[in-house]
This record gives sequence, structure tokens and C-alpha cells, in this order.
Amino acid sequence: MKKFTIAASFVAASFAMAMPAQAWQPTKPIEFVVASGPGGGTDNFARIIQSIITKHKLVEQPIVVLNKGGGSGAEAFIYGKGGKGDAHKVVFGTNNAYLLPYVAKLGYKFSDLTPVAALALDEFLIWVNGNSPYNDAKTYIDAVKAKPGSFKMAGSQSKDTDQTLTAMIQDATGAKWIYVPFQGGGAAATQLAGGHVDSNTNNPNENIGQWKAGQVKPLCVFSPVRLAKGEPVHNGKGWGDIPTCKEAGLPLESFQMPRTVWLPAEVPADAVGFYADVMEKVSKTPEWAEFVARTAQTARFMKGKELTDFVAKDEAANAKVFKDEGWVVN
Repeated sequence: MKKFTIAASFVAASFAMAMPAQAWQPTKPIEFVVASGPGGGTDNFARIIQSIITKHKLVEQPIVVLNKGGGSGAEAFIYGKGGKGDAHKVVFGTNNAYLLPYVAKLGYKFSDLTPVAALALDEFLIWVNGNSPYNDAKTYIDAVKAKPGSFKMAGSQSKDTDQTLTAMIQDATGAKWIYVPFQGGGAAATQLAGGHVDSNTNNPNENIGQWKAGQVKPLCVFSPVRLAKGEPVHNGKGWGDIPTCKEAGLPLESFQMPRTVWLPAEVPADAVGFYADVMEKVSKTPEWAEFVARTAQTARFMKGKELTDFVAKDEAANAKVFKDEGWVVN
């Protein structure tokens, strides 16, 4: 009887060891920490994902969205750093997660974050006020070149994507703007619609409301090809009617920014896998397809090595601009 008990115990123990560990699941409310103010592209990105997750019941725990756009979005990443090991803090950003430490002495390093996924690539355009006399990019650029430092270019935050693109346009064309940073793309859109600045380089999602109302108008898009036409947005024109900036005579063909998702450092690997799986499911829903089409983004889901390779390439390209502009901090 004793031999049987020992044998049975050994078999039971062996079976338990062979069973896979239970996959990680959130055990309390999840914080979606947004590296921008309300209304910006990152805010919209996080909130549509929250709504899709809720609708399709992809996560059992409730989700709370927190906007932390201070310091060009660094506030969100510092908050993420403070949650080291806590997989209930999910940070939403762009390439600012790994580029901000180049241009500012901040309370976090890129290594304080864990990459989870990217779901889309943002396209960028040159926009002017709806009542502006300029109807094409070349005419506007020529006007800026004629009066250097007289025109204001609004952007989302300082030494971030918008200012990087502005610097690239300036280097390529010889134009010179006064760059005016705001806390997010939503604020930059409002300022342009109100006539307080002359232009911005917002992505489609950030300016679509103002374009529908005729308060702003697009001049060109920094894409190798025109965007998908889709439904008309204003006066019978849609995204596909906007010329590429190369068509418009600007020597810049493409500029894209990833929409990214992060966790703090030192979280369990299966927690990263859990959120990557959730985000991939989100990317396959009709609601996500509709959002990407409506906001004229390029759908591209990345995780794992594909994501880390993309980040490395994008980091190197942007770092060159930062060095050329003298933005890199020691």
C-alpha cells in the first residue's frame, strides 16, 4: 500500500510538472496611459482600442484611460517606469517612447519600457487654415521662403515627430517657420482652425473634424502614393484627392510614425504575450478596419522581432535628424 501511495504521488507530481503554467491574466482594473492630451492622435488610438476591447469582451477587467501628455508625452513614460513590474499599466505612444530621451533629460530611459505591439502607421500632411490663400504646397512653401520666420507651424509637442518633420521640410526646401509646440495634435488642430498659426503637419485623424467643417484644408501628404480615396470629407473631396508632397514638388517622399503600445520594465513575459494577443485581435476587428480607413492610417500590426527591428531602424533615422539639428542632449 505504501509503494502504491509513493508511486501515485510521483505520477501526480510528474503530471503537475508537465502541465503548463496558467497564462497571465489581469487581476485588477487596467490603466491605459496615454502620452498626449485629450483629442490627439494617441488619445484617439487608445480610446478606440478600449472601446473595441470592451465591445468584444477581450479583457475581463475594466479599463481606465489616463491622459498624461506633459513633457511632450514623457509624463506617460515616466509613469510607466514607476510601475515597474506592474502589467496593469499599459502605455500608448508613438515613436516618442524611444526618441524623447535623445532630445531631453528625462526621468526615464527606453529600457524602462517593454515593447508590446504597433497597430498602425500614421501619415502626415501639410495643412493650412480653411481661409488661407494657399491651395497647393508649392505656393505655400514659396510664401514661407519669401518671409523666413514670419509663418507659424503648429505641432504636437517639442522636438517630437511634428518638429522633426518640420525640420526635414526646412532642410529640403529652405523654408523657415516659427515652430509652436502644443500638448497634442488636438490642440494644434484647434489653433490652426482658429487662425492662431499658419499651418500644421497633423496626421489625418487629428484634423479630420476641422476639415469636415471647412476650417482647415490639406495641401499634400508625405506618402509614396496617394491615400485611399474613401468617402468624401469636405466639398466632395476625400483623402485620395490630396496630392503626395512629391507630386507637389517637395523633395520628401515619405514620413510615417508608428502607433505603439508598451508595458513597464520587468513585467512577466506572458503578460507581454497576453496584451500582444489582445492587440492583434483588436487589429482584426471590423471596427479597427473602419477606424484605420476613416483616419487614413496604414494598418500594420507588429510584435516581437518585427517590432524591435522596426524600432531600431526608425530610431536610427530620427537620431540622425536630431544630431543634425543639434537637439541631442548629453
